[in-house]
Amino acid sequence: MALGKSTGDFTLQRRNTNGGTAPLTNWGFRNETDPLTDVLLGSPAHLFHRATSSLSRKHLREAPCNIQTAQAQHAELVDAYRHFNVNVHMLEAEPELTMQVYSRDSSCMTPYGAFITAMSQWWRRGENYAAIRAYEKLGIPIYDMVTAGTFEGGDFNVIEEGCVLIGCGEARTNEAGAKQVAGWFEAEGWETRIAYIDEYYVHIDLMVVPVADKLTAVCLACTEPAIVEWLKAKGHEIIDVPFADTMALGCNMMSLGNDKVIAPSSSTVLIDQLRARGFEVAAVETAEISKTGGGIHCMAQALKRVA
Repeated sequence: MALGKSTGDFTLQRRNTNGGTAPLTNWGFRNETDPLTDVLLGSPAHLFHRATSSLSRKHLREAPCNIQTAQAQHAELVDAYRHFNVNVHMLEAEPELTMQVYSRDSSCMTPYGAFITAMSQWWRRGENYAAIRAYEKLGIPIYDMVTAGTFEGGDFNVIEEGCVLIGCGEARTNEAGAKQVAGWFEAEGWETRIAYIDEYYVHIDLMVVPVADKLTAVCLACTEPAIVEWLKAKGHEIIDVPFADTMALGCNMMSLGNDKVIAPSSSTVLIDQLRARGFEVAAVETAEISKTGGGIHCMAQALKRVA
């Protein structure tokens, strides 16, 4: 269903600054690998290929995105969610919001409600307001809003219950924003870790994405060894996604829980590894839409998962 402007009351659940904010009962999740029931997606109706990253600039030079093909690929992605009985909530398409398809970045869902990010690039800042309207329409409280710097949702990576890995590449999420968000969750009793990444990689979910309990897809070629050792110390098994696949957004998949995932069809190494472990994989063609700068994980914000 489309989520547009609402005349209802705006719901703001301010976090308890001393910690101990009450978790929601109808929305949110404990981790990013429990069964997904509801997801927020953005519309590609007004998608425009911009120079948002090194990846998108490369494609602009060599072979710009065919928008109609990209829109068809997004429709296939929506069908994949519905195939797995996930309720799809769509942000209302707005002509000014040409990158709205990447719904991961404008907000982050948590057990306590959503927090609204602060986008770095001027042409994306309106997406934050659209996200607020969407949560208002759904009746999902706003936990807080980033005010100390820039922060984008691709850098909020819930590794497991009560533990978040926050990316900081300065170009999109800067240190001030990363530390503000980390501070909120430290006050809630979470373990937080900031991963300082090269801006070339844009967000941490390019290279590290949880798949299932204690199973994480990681590009070992571009992830700091200290982060890899930190994951292993927590008992995580690592599926190594090759560098070339990672640069084509091959690590950027979406866990649906219950050993089901949606992954880009080009990421054959990851798909083969998952199927060998008994996972059901919906392989979706995303090569054209990803030319604009993001992958499957970037195009989805989980709203509700159930244990």
